[in-house]
Amino acid sequence: MIGRLRGELVEKHPPQLMIDVNGVGYEVEASMNTFYRLPELGRQVTLFTHFVVREDAQLLYGFADREERLLFRTLIKVNGVGPKLALTILSGISSNDFIRSVNDQDTAALVRLPGVGKKTAERLIVEMKDKLASLQVADFGEFQLDGGMAPDAAPVVVTDSKAEAESALVALGYKPVQATKAVAQAEKALGNGASSEDLIRQSLKAMVTG
Repeated sequence: MIGRLRGELVEKHPPQLMIDVNGVGYEVEASMNTFYRLPELGRQVTLFTHFVVREDAQLLYGFADREERLLFRTLIKVNGVGPKLALTILSGISSNDFIRSVNDQDTAALVRLPGVGKKTAERLIVEMKDKLASLQVADFGEFQLDGGMAPDAAPVVVTDSKAEAESALVALGYKPVQATKAVAQAEKALGNGASSEDLIRQSLKAMVTG
C-alpha cells in the first residue's frame, strides 16, 4: 500500500499529476480541491494517497490532507460509488458542503454532480449519514510546501488553459458540450489569461450551483 508521496511536482494536467520521488515518476489522480492547493511545477509537495489495484490497472489517488482521503475512502464503500465517481464528487463540492448536504438530506445539491442521479444521491444520504457522524473534516487551509524550488526544476510549460480546463471537466464526467459551454462562460467571467485551475473552479461552481 502506498500511503504517502513526497517529491517534486513535475506535471499537472487536471485531474492528473506526476510527482518525481527520487527519480521515479508517480502518476496520480487528484480531486480539483487538491489541485487548487498545489504549488507551481518544480516545487516539493506531499500528498496522502490511496492505491487501487484492478485487473487492468493500478491507480494512485492523491489528496492534500488525510481528511479528504478519509472522505474518499468512505465514499467508495457506498454501493455503486467507485473511485472515479468519488473523485468527481470531491471535485465538484467541498468536503464540508458534501457533509452538510448529506446531513440536511439535500439531494438537489448532490444530483447536480455528474454521475450522481436521484437514486445515487439518496443512497449516499442513507449510507453515509451515520458514517459522517464520526468523520471530522477540517476546512482547507493554505497548502504547505515542503521546500523551495528544486535546483534542476523543470520549467513551467505554457499550455492552452481553456483546452486543459475542458479536458479536465470531461475527465471528471461532464459531457463535452457541457464542458465547452461552462469553460466559455467561465472565461467570459474571469477574462483572458485565466489559469486552467481558475477556469475549472469557476466552471464547477457554476454547474453545481446553477
